[in-house]
Amino acid sequence: MEKVSFKSMENGTAEEYAFLNDLEDEFNLDLPKRLIASLRLLNSSFSGYQISRLEHSLQGATRAHFAGEDLEIVIAILFHDIGDGLAPYSHSEMAAAILRPFVSEKTYWIVKHHGVFQMYYYAHHSGGDRNARELFINSPWYQDAIKFCHEYDQNCFDPNYETKPLDFFIPMINDFFSSPKFNEPEKLV
Repeated sequence: MEKVSFKSMENGTAEEYAFLNDLEDEFNLDLPKRLIASLRLLNSSFSGYQISRLEHSLQGATRAHFAGEDLEIVIAILFHDIGDGLAPYSHSEMAAAILRPFVSEKTYWIVKHHGVFQMYYYAHHSGGDRNARELFINSPWYQDAIKFCHEYDQNCFDPNYETKPLDFFIPMINDFFSSPKFNEPEKLV
């Protein structure tokens, strides 16, 4: 079979869905390649900073790697701004959604909310509320999000920092995204 025969999903057969599942599994094997390509696009994101958004992400991941953070955090930092191009008003949520099947609930939460926590460093300069993160003060991961932003986000715009290149992280990306680690139905709700 090259294509299913149905035009409405409710009319599909078990054989057709098995065929589609096999194709999806095959497609998903290339997820790391697609994610790496998306990271590369951050090299031509909006400008004005001294380094590109890709360099920013690589710098944060480099700092986390050398600080001894586990691979989950290194990858989360590397991909925390992956949504900048397609979801500039909700980039944190997009990045978190991409990471969700592969990271713990804690890391998912940190990435999802890092945009609000990052505002602490700049919002007061443009009329915003730098303390908006206090909405989440009762979260068990509040301090972890502060650390994430303070150590691996807000300070990662230094053109003189010896940042590891993307090629350094590619084996980690390939391994990390090889299969979901948290794909239980309740996790994905």
